[in-house]
Amino acid sequence: MKALKLIGIGFLLFFAVGAHAQISIHVDLVSPPQWGPSGYSEVRYYYLPDVEAYYDVPSAMFIYFNGVTWIHRRSLPSRYRNYDLYNGYKVVMTDYRGNAPYSTFKNYKSKYKKGYRGEPQKNYGERAEREYSHEREYSKGSSSQGNKHDNGNKKNSKGHGNGKNK
Repeated sequence: MKALKLIGIGFLLFFAVGAHAQISIHVDLVSPPQWGPSGYSEVRYYYLPDVEAYYDVPSAMFIYFNGVTWIHRRSLPSRYRNYDLYNGYKVVMTDYRGNAPYSTFKNYKSKYKKGYRGEPQKNYGERAEREYSHEREYSKGSSSQGNKHDNGNKKNSKGHGNGKNK
């Protein structure tokens, strides 16, 4: 009889361990884009005032208004194909929780107008050389983009076009 009890307990332990092994742990290891501002690895959205769009970090998608509805796409619309994400200002939405950042659009649009520049930003990563040569061609005709070689690095900076010299 003791043997049957031991076998029964053994089966229970075996199935308990087997059930425990089937528990999965899901960890989101989302890294910001290379052009994203450093120091904000936990944030979900950026607002891009120059193009009046949002960027959803976990899904790696831009969210912009097409005149009728808000669109989620992997790239900005063609009218912004030459927009420099590395030097464009990103407003980090640390105060927003939810799935529809555009619900705050009127507030963000009035607070952060096109051309807005706050504190200098350092990017999360470096621009790839291939992208850099493309942006350099664009920068010749764009006066609003600022210094293309700066990447927001304070020690190389003589000013950021925001009236503050540091």
